[in-house]
Formats: sequence, C-alpha cells, structure tokens
Amino acid sequence: MSLKSSNKVEENVWELEVAVDGETFESAVNKAYLQQRKKINIPGFRRGKATRAFIEKMYGEKVFYEDALEIIYPDAVAGAIEESKLEVIDTPFDLDIPEMGKDGVVMKVKVTVKPEVKLGKYKGVKVSKKSTKVSAEEVKNHINATLEQNSRIVTVERKRAAKKDDIAVIDFEGFVDGTAFDGGKGENYELTLGSGQFIPGFEEQVIGHKAGEEFDVNVKFPDEYTPELAGKDAVFKCKLHEIKIKEVPALDDDFVKDVSEFDTVDEYKKGVKTELENKKKQDSQNQANADALEAVAKAVEAVIPDCMVEKKIDRDIEDFAYRLQMQGLDINTYYKYTGSDEKTIRESYRDQAVMQVKLDLAVEEIIKKEKLEVTEADIDEEYKKYADAYNMDIEQIKKVVPAENIKPEILHQKAIDFIIDNAVFTEEKAEAKKTAAKSAAKTDSGEKKPAAKKPAAKKASAKNSEE
Repeated sequence: MSLKSSNKVEENVWELEVAVDGETFESAVNKAYLQQRKKINIPGFRRGKATRAFIEKMYGEKVFYEDALEIIYPDAVAGAIEESKLEVIDTPFDLDIPEMGKDGVVMKVKVTVKPEVKLGKYKGVKVSKKSTKVSAEEVKNHINATLEQNSRIVTVERKRAAKKDDIAVIDFEGFVDGTAFDGGKGENYELTLGSGQFIPGFEEQVIGHKAGEEFDVNVKFPDEYTPELAGKDAVFKCKLHEIKIKEVPALDDDFVKDVSEFDTVDEYKKGVKTELENKKKQDSQNQANADALEAVAKAVEAVIPDCMVEKKIDRDIEDFAYRLQMQGLDINTYYKYTGSDEKTIRESYRDQAVMQVKLDLAVEEIIKKEKLEVTEADIDEEYKKYADAYNMDIEQIKKVVPAENIKPEILHQKAIDFIIDNAVFTEEKAEAKKTAAKSAAKTDSGEKKPAAKKPAAKKASAKNSEE
C-alpha cells in the first residue's frame, strides 16, 4: 500500500491517490471470503463449506470485493495520510475507486486538513479593565442582603388586618361561571402580598382582611392567559388562616459577631468593603483576560473548516448534557421544557465555537513562534495539581496519566499565559464617570438633553427583573 499522489483540490481539502498492490488485495479478498462463507447457502454444500472458487463462479469473481475493500481501507488511508505529512483533521470523504481487480486497487479520497493560519497581534494586546472601586451604596446593599438572609418569619399574634409585604397563609378555590377550574385550588398557601405572584387584583383584595376571615376575591384573567381562562371573570373563595411577617435583625455589634469574624459594625463595614473590592478585582481581571484572548482570536486570519466548528459544538453540547445530568435532567427533557431543539442549541453555540477554534489555532502558532517548551518542572507541577485535585499520590497519578498525555495541555496553558502576561491592561478611570455625572447635571439644569437610547428596552428589562 502506498501514496501515489496528493493534490490540493480546494481550500483545506486535499485528494490522496492510494495504491494497494494485488497481493495485499488478494489477501483481503480471501479474508472476506472466510468471514462471509458461513452466511452463504449453496445447494450441495453444508452451510459454510462452499469453496471460494465455487461461490465466485456462482456470483461472480467480484462478490467479495466490497468486503475486501472495507478490510484494507482503514490501514491504506491511514498509511497514505502519514506518508503525505498532511495534518488531517477530518476523516476522508468522497471515496472514488478508479481501479479494483486482481492487480490491486487504486482509491482516491478527499481529506480535510488544518487551515493555514496568519496570526494577528498577540503581544501587547490592549484591554480595558472595569473599575474595581466599591461605593458606599454597594456596601449597604451587601449588608442589607445579609440582614435579609438572616431574617426570620414570625406569625402576627395580635388581630390586625393584612397589609402590603405581609405573608398571608390562605386557602383558595377559583370558579368561573360557578364551576371550579383545574389548577385554581390551594391550601395553606403562603402569599407575599404585593409580590405579584397571583393575577392582577388578587393580592390587593386580600389586604385589609384579618386572620380567620372568609371572603371572595373577584378578578378577571388577563387576555394573554391560558385559552380556557383568558379574559374570563372569576371568583376565588378564600380563607385567611394567619398573617406572617419577616423580621429583619438589627445591624448591631451582636449581629456582626454572629455572622462574621468582626466585633463592631464599623469593622464589619470595612471588612465588607475589602471583600467586595477583592471580588471586583478578581472578576475584573478574569473578564480582562477573556477579552485579551478574544482579541487575539479575532485577529486570526484563517478559513476555518466547518468540521472544526461542528466538532467543537459537539463537545460543548456533550458538556451541557453532562451538566444537566448532574442536575437530574436529560437533554431531551430540557428541549421539551424550553421548547427548543438540538438545531437551536447548536446555533446558540456556534459563535463561541468559532471563536474558540480560532483561539486554539492562534495558540498553536504562538507555541511555534515563541518556541514554548515543557520542562520536567512543568510536568512535576502538573502532576502535583492532579494529585491535590483527586487526593491521590503523585506516583499513582503518573501510572494512570503518562507525561506525554499532559504535555499538550501544559503547552496550551503556557501560550494562554503568554498572551495574558504580555497584554496591556488599563483600568477604567473614575474621572470618566464623574464627567458623565457632571454632564447629566448640566442637562438637568436647562441644557438640551441628548436623545435617549432604547429607553423602552431598559424599562422592560427592569420590569422583568422585578418580576
């Protein structure tokens, strides 16, 4: 078996002409006969005992050629790819057989190769980092959230009417035209009044009633509701069992000692500010690193074969399905619940897959250009990471994971680190925000205001977040 020729036929596609000699093909034909003879029933012979010559006489001398071709194909093509020195990334397609007989076989196969890559700028990439300053408002919001998390729900003992923000424990059953409808009944349901959990008008009619009272709530279902109830008048027969409220603890030294390592409120506030600053710094740097890598990927010039993108999407969907499985869901159930399908999901991953493929290609080129290498110290450090992660002895890890298997991963990370280490990061100036604030103040004082950009979208987003 040998490579007769290799020719580029289109971008990233080469055609290989592979020759298989007659002796090799004859051996494959005989092997095919031995594999198939048990399945062939010939009158006058016991099953599996008919000779090859007799079978070929009955069905033609080419009866085993197709099976023989399947036998020689993998090794023949693999050998031709190795001989061609091409970096093939996809299995052959468009198989053509111009010759096949006793003298051997000639095959023409097309293979997809890794694209030629032209690196853009990868050293000194300029990236803007978000400001890491923490405002007094952010500290206050964080502390308020902590107070909320440590709040407790208590029953209102004294007889008073329910009001907004109370938690009303109610029984209810809904009727349309005097008939109860499916899904309209609940018992001991805890409804936060003013939360908008129920249809418009319901919660407002619970407000004002006291524990133990029974009453009707009259509402009209919205037009965009389920078809059987949309736009219809309904009556909910309700009973208010009890009223609960959320007790938020006071921000004092005792509370601070309970929830932190600090002793006073002032110390706690300073600690919260430091914590938020550290988180902002980490988040800002992580985003800046990602932006630097994206800039390098975008600067790559290459015609990306579809198969590289599709394979990356395949891996992304496999990872997504695995994460769903860890949550007790399978991907088909996810499609059903979300009204999506595999095609939709694949398209949602496409842009990021293209960017990741381009980054991977850039990384390979950077490794070559910068002559990055893996040292024994790098390998030892990687083994230590594995050992720490899986709580195993390093020698055990070495038996399971050969050094050659982790070298590509180390090299890849070295190239990523090279990009980040050589990037130029600049933090957003607080002055820019002050200038913007001054401009806004000027417009409020009588100057002509600029046209607002997409105010409706912003309002809608805010409304959705509240809901």
